[in-house]
Amino acid sequence: MTHSHQDHAGHPQGPAPHRHSHAPADFGRAFIVGIGLNTLFVVFEVVYGTLAKSLALVADAGHNASDVLGLLLAWGASLVARRRPTRKHTYGLRRASILASLTNAVLLLVALGAIIWEALHRFAQPAPVVGGTVIWVAALGIAVNGVTAYLFASGRKGDLNLRGAYQHMFADALVSAGVVVAGLVMVFTGWNWLDPVVSLVLAAVILYGTWGLLRESLDLALDAVPEGVNLNEVKSFLSAQPGVSGVHDLHVWGMSTTEAALTVHLVMPEGLPDEGLQRLRYELHEQFGVEHSTVQIEQGRVLCELLPDEVV
Repeated sequence: MTHSHQDHAGHPQGPAPHRHSHAPADFGRAFIVGIGLNTLFVVFEVVYGTLAKSLALVADAGHNASDVLGLLLAWGASLVARRRPTRKHTYGLRRASILASLTNAVLLLVALGAIIWEALHRFAQPAPVVGGTVIWVAALGIAVNGVTAYLFASGRKGDLNLRGAYQHMFADALVSAGVVVAGLVMVFTGWNWLDPVVSLVLAAVILYGTWGLLRESLDLALDAVPEGVNLNEVKSFLSAQPGVSGVHDLHVWGMSTTEAALTVHLVMPEGLPDEGLQRLRYELHEQFGVEHSTVQIEQGRVLCELLPDEVV
């Protein structure tokens, strides 16, 4: 005989959890300020990068433009993800945040290809660079990107979208610092070849930051176990529960960039009392960050023998 117990609300009962904290539901002001600042800065970089004939500034402008688009996607997805479930979308539109992260990563890779192509072209046909303009525009970039990164710092541990925004802005601040150094060197040495070199370093930084975002976003889109959740530890925890003689059909996946779901069959000859289910759901949330859990209890000694606990 089987009994199905489900967390319909998606959240465990009991005291508020402490181990797994999630980003605040609304980062709207952070998105507005970040998008506005970076859009203005992109315009500045394109204008003054062109006047100074600096590929490093133009390349950084392209990167920042893709970040603006990424912020817009992340913000839109966060708004859509809060829509209530419907008869057609019974989980709501939480996965919009995953699609936004994946799209953001792909756009960054496209921008990366353009930067590398132009840098290689500049090596073949070097051009003079106005170092002083490069320095002060890049210095402004340190401030803009630093402020934007700070706006998302508090949410970076609980949301892949916010973590992506934070990582990109923080990396951009570091890259802008590198451009300042390159500008100073060009002013005193006249080494114009340093401009495309800095552009390639920019490309390497973008690739490093983007690859992890792409991999994790793709994993979530394919229903992989979310980062930070160890499936073996989850199974061991469930197997150690009183009265459990078998665990199988265990699945954990991301419903969004912030929420994990779990379904599992527990073989329990004596059954599980309702208060035991509430405690189990709470501990799954506390220890593993599971927001929505569905637990099916299977009773009967014959079934226990047919389904060994090593089958997941």
